[in-house]
Amino acid sequence: RYPNATKVFVNGTWVGVHQDPKHLVSLVQGLRRKNVISFEVSLVRDIRDREFKIFSDAGRVMRPLFTVEQEDNGESGVEKGQLILTKEHVQRLEADKELGKYHPDYWGWPGLLRSGAIEYLDAEEEETTMICMTPEDLDMYRLTKLGFDVSDNSGQGNNRIKTRMNPTTHMYTHCEIHPSMLLGICA
Repeated sequence: RYPNATKVFVNGTWVGVHQDPKHLVSLVQGLRRKNVISFEVSLVRDIRDREFKIFSDAGRVMRPLFTVEQEDNGESGVEKGQLILTKEHVQRLEADKELGKYHPDYWGWPGLLRSGAIEYLDAEEEETTMICMTPEDLDMYRLTKLGFDVSDNSGQGNNRIKTRMNPTTHMYTHCEIHPSMLLGICA
């Protein structure tokens, strides 16, 4: 009946279809980043199979990643393609040192989750994201997209060897908190 509709699944059960999956996914992701929906809920959009899967069941291994803004945000002042984590977030974390963990104004890790600066992703959701290794790589990608020639000095001395920037990459959605976290608990 609806040849272009996307099927919506919740914990593996088909619950309906939607005509505008891009809007639906961005809306539900926004709700998760604002902590209306638990940060432990996994959202997977499979464009090829035209499916949007929502998982809230237990037992999925998840890991934290910095979130990259996908559109200009006038509310926070964060531009498209930049980390949602801002200097104000870092200043609030610094202020937490003086407050103590049990103070009512303590912000900490839960504050980073509520602000959407950090998101937990499971393996299936991770397959639908573009993750850069460091915030520096994110800046280099943005400069490359703007047409600037970014010189590569990796491999000199003790510098980290960086992957070559691909200007045809659409956009990064997340950034590693630290490259060693790619290995998870093994590191």
